[in-house]
Amino acid sequence: MGLFSKIMGTHSQRELKRIYPIADKIEALSPAMEKLSDEELRDKTSAFKERLAQGETLDDLLVEAFAVVREAAYRVLGMRHYRVQLIGGIILHQGRISEMKTGEGKTLVSTLPAYLNALDGKGVHIVTVNDYLAKRDAEWMGKVHEFLGLTVGVVLNSMTPEERKAAYACDITYATNNELGFDYLRDNMVVYKEKLVQRGLHYAIIDEVDSVLIDEARTPLIISGQSGKSTELYRACDILACQMERGEASGEMTKMTAIMGEEIIETGDYIVNEKEKNVSLTEDGVKKVEQFFHIDNLADAENLEIQHNIILALRAHNLMHRDHDYVVKDDQVLIVDEFTGRIMPGRRYSDGLHQAIEAKEGVKVKRESKTLATITFQNFFNKYEKKAGMTGTALTEEQEFRDIYGMDVIEIPTNEPVRRVDHEDLVYKTKREKVNAVTDTIVEAHEKGQPVLVGTITIESSEIFSDALKKRGVPHKVLNAKFHEMEAEIVAQAGQRGAVTIATNMAGRGTDIKLGEGVAELGGLMIIGTERHESRRIDNQLRGRSGRQGDPGESRFYISLEDDLMRLFGSERLMGVFNSLGFPEGEAIQHKMLSSAVEKAQMKIESNNYGIRKNVLEYDQVMNEQREIIYAERLRVLDGDNMRDVIFKMIRDVVKNHVHMHIPAESQVEEKDLEKLEQKIAVSDLDLASLAQGLVQVIPYTNVSWKQEDHEGENAEQLIKELQNKAIEIYEAKEKEFPEEEHIRELERVVLLKMIDRRWMDHIDNMEQLRQSIGLQAYGQRDPLVEYRFAGYDMFDEMTDGISEDTVQALMHIRIQQRIEREEVAKVTGTNKDESAAKQPVRRKEGKVYPNDPCPCGSGKKYKQCCGRKK
Repeated sequence: MGLFSKIMGTHSQRELKRIYPIADKIEALSPAMEKLSDEELRDKTSAFKERLAQGETLDDLLVEAFAVVREAAYRVLGMRHYRVQLIGGIILHQGRISEMKTGEGKTLVSTLPAYLNALDGKGVHIVTVNDYLAKRDAEWMGKVHEFLGLTVGVVLNSMTPEERKAAYACDITYATNNELGFDYLRDNMVVYKEKLVQRGLHYAIIDEVDSVLIDEARTPLIISGQSGKSTELYRACDILACQMERGEASGEMTKMTAIMGEEIIETGDYIVNEKEKNVSLTEDGVKKVEQFFHIDNLADAENLEIQHNIILALRAHNLMHRDHDYVVKDDQVLIVDEFTGRIMPGRRYSDGLHQAIEAKEGVKVKRESKTLATITFQNFFNKYEKKAGMTGTALTEEQEFRDIYGMDVIEIPTNEPVRRVDHEDLVYKTKREKVNAVTDTIVEAHEKGQPVLVGTITIESSEIFSDALKKRGVPHKVLNAKFHEMEAEIVAQAGQRGAVTIATNMAGRGTDIKLGEGVAELGGLMIIGTERHESRRIDNQLRGRSGRQGDPGESRFYISLEDDLMRLFGSERLMGVFNSLGFPEGEAIQHKMLSSAVEKAQMKIESNNYGIRKNVLEYDQVMNEQREIIYAERLRVLDGDNMRDVIFKMIRDVVKNHVHMHIPAESQVEEKDLEKLEQKIAVSDLDLASLAQGLVQVIPYTNVSWKQEDHEGENAEQLIKELQNKAIEIYEAKEKEFPEEEHIRELERVVLLKMIDRRWMDHIDNMEQLRQSIGLQAYGQRDPLVEYRFAGYDMFDEMTDGISEDTVQALMHIRIQQRIEREEVAKVTGTNKDESAAKQPVRRKEGKVYPNDPCPCGSGKKYKQCCGRKK
């Protein structure tokens, strides 16, 4: 703590001083609220809405509204908000992050700002980390809101669009971050306004905000469709990867070393950087790839796909480890969540990495998907007018919350003093010694009846400790699979006398662990961390499972110098200390220097990960600006806006672009230019469709014969204006063919929507390809992000020109007798975060129609001679 903080207090302490008087006022209203009948308490909701309509603000209502919720919660749930919970609720209403320790009742806290902010009728989203918690909280805390006359909905993975729309229409909606993000993307793919399920992003309260906005922020949300790309290249690259030799570099290749021209001596065919989690080819490796694929130069643009895929294959073999990053089950590669250790059926690594792992493991390589829509969590949650968050561990990432999300973190004191004892880490030389020490500690605690919760990072690690306990005859439960209700139940029982539970560090997050009878006298729940996580927050989260609400408890982490964290980021001096002091096998070192070294390693990784997340955001920011423009234009179409002016502008733009292809702007029209245009025109029998391909082809439809001498000496801009006017005349004539104006206006909307979607989806793919290859710019002393921005803007301009071209061309094809309906341009096949919700088989709503049955359309003909023939 700095000198300023010692004198003036921390940021949290200073902010809390401003909030205490508000909490005092809420508590002072308690006697008055207790006197109200249930009906009088419920009537407060309509009274508050009326006051808002008359000009009061939510801040004006806060004290009384919070007092109403506090009383309602007591009557419905038998729970009255503690003072610290009122403070947490105020912070959430202010759009900040409330750090409250595990067991302090964060779920109840959310009822206060949710009720207040729902009063203005725009909807409140309460965000949870999984479907189970969303459903549980909606049913549990939702009773309070329903008692006060508000509607409560929940969005689950298995729901239909109609059910989702109904849930979002409620005053308060519980949903996971994934469902909210994907519904936003899907809403921007629908072709009719009635298909929209969300009604705007007004206010979000994010539970476990660090998990949602930090841990998951590195993986964008992706909705995908089927790609036509072959899977053979993945198998070929896997064969080559197995033949290549891993080497080493004499130094680390960075942008600075490239600029300074420092020589890096490399051996082997490729170099693996485990810290940065990337792979690079050496000169020998490049030659080997060129020989294998019979190509002259791997760096050529046409070989980018080979270059990309061989790197993926090498990453799959060297950085993606079976039973750590993924498991293979039923001929499928299933991802293991790096933060929870849970298997996630349905999820796939993006950008071809999943296919590379499938090739490595010899299972069926599934066809790569095409990205139809994507967004990062950072950009999605920043779209909310106001957002707030709750967690037990956020302070270590406060800078990131401020920089990326504009939210500060306020640390709220616990309701009861924390009695948990956090012991110094015990450090062992080898993993084997660590496993033995942990097992001994568990056996000792179990024999006296003290419950133990063992936190592991990987599935493999949990199985190692489980096997060790089986050999010692200690009954225990292991949690390392996908989250489900049973997991929450097992975690909740982890505080019972004699219980031993092995779980991934995050298993059952959000579930309260209560101590069984007589456990407090035994020292409370013992937490054993079997390895330090990359993030201090996850370690703190694990510790926080014990010592809730003033309960006793203890925690300790057991570390070995062979753990990944220590091996990659720990100081080599630590191994020297062990060796020089001559510690006997099995004996641990316990010293503040070691704990400090571990914390420094964690801080270094946290800094690296923040850099990765910031990089993801900076690149997505380019796409985000473009996404906003495209989605706004789509919304205009869905809202039924008259797009006539837009179409006319497109016609003018297409004319201008085509003339400028042959005649430079501001130049005089010369004979050679006119000859080029004349070749385009083909004066005789032109089809109107060619307007979008050559533009000056509009002339024959004006019954004006083309004569070069009529235009010699003209300025190019004069020629453009003349041709634009003629093109508009043609389109106006086309409009008059339609008896009803709304018919042509709807056709414009249908065509425009289709062209926007088609071009936008291709653009997303092109931008991803650009991003993969832009890193090479660093070797040319250029900033890849700056180059990506410039190239991205150029590509966006090309895309918008393409939308104009396609739209004008299609509209010039339109015939009055054509019936055109809106349809999606690509079929969605899934997302990168699909859950394994059991899909019900699709059943026929009507009975099957056979060929000789009467046609259902009512024509009187047999089905095979009527509608059946069309199929």
